[in-house]
Amino acid sequence: MKAIVVSDRAAGRAGMRLVDRPDPDAERLAGLEGANYGDVVVEVRASGFTGNELEWPSTWVDRLGRDRTPSVPGHEVAGVVTALSYGAAGLSVGQRVFGLTDWTRDGTLAEYVVVEARNLAPLPGDVDFVTAAGVAMTGLTAWQGLFEHGRLTAGQSVLVHGAAGAVGSMAVQLARECGAHVIGTGRAAHRQEAHDFGVHEFVDLGSEALEDVGGVDLVFDVFGGEIGDRSAGLVRPGGTLVSIAGSPQVRPTDGRTVDFVVVSERAQLNEIARRIQSGRLRANIGRTVSLQDAVAAFNSTEPVRGKMVVRVRG
Repeated sequence: MKAIVVSDRAAGRAGMRLVDRPDPDAERLAGLEGANYGDVVVEVRASGFTGNELEWPSTWVDRLGRDRTPSVPGHEVAGVVTALSYGAAGLSVGQRVFGLTDWTRDGTLAEYVVVEARNLAPLPGDVDFVTAAGVAMTGLTAWQGLFEHGRLTAGQSVLVHGAAGAVGSMAVQLARECGAHVIGTGRAAHRQEAHDFGVHEFVDLGSEALEDVGGVDLVFDVFGGEIGDRSAGLVRPGGTLVSIAGSPQVRPTDGRTVDFVVVSERAQLNEIARRIQSGRLRANIGRTVSLQDAVAAFNSTEPVRGKMVVRVRG
């Protein structure tokens, strides 16, 4: 199979290579010897890649800290199940699926990937693979940040940084749907797009004062740094600052702070798929490239707004 691999941490994206690797051994996987309990083989149709993935320790070592290079990056997948191991539950061969793969195992920038069945959800036939790969991580991140960690409810207010970005746009749509008042931030050029995704208000971080927002019940921070630190002062008593950019240095005076790493949850993936089906949630895909062109695309200096998705097959 064709796969993109990395071996040199210092080289970053410049060290990505498209190579030939053996297909997963489906016959061995289906037996008890050597099989990881609960795994499935997925023929990858579309894959996502997160920009800072090559900075994650899990890209380079396994759960025991052992070097696992050359490793395959990419952890967002949409495809078709081709084989099941012992103990794989809830899925069947030939089924369309989407979800996230384990951080410390080979990922989805390949024609096939081995995934724990519990990390995948059925993909409805009227949701295309590119869309599914584009919302797997972004949708789950937004869902968990807003509802699990942020405890957002109808009538509350939420400040979403990067409201026109891949994750921020998902958070805006989900927050608006639940009945929250949504304030988005970003650059001036992103104002209209953020409004198209559903913000009630928009703050241009280049020319408008963030502090003029006033108090909010929840801050969803994708930036960290100075913006994250300044956002802590906007959280109302009892509110929450949720970050996916690392642990904030400044915390709300009388509120909670949560930084988290997204996990794959089948029930949440099902909810995301239902919203895509009904048109209540719109994918924010900035560019789609083939697996053959992906290395060049990842190394391009051309900015991409939204999620870049790799079309692996079809």
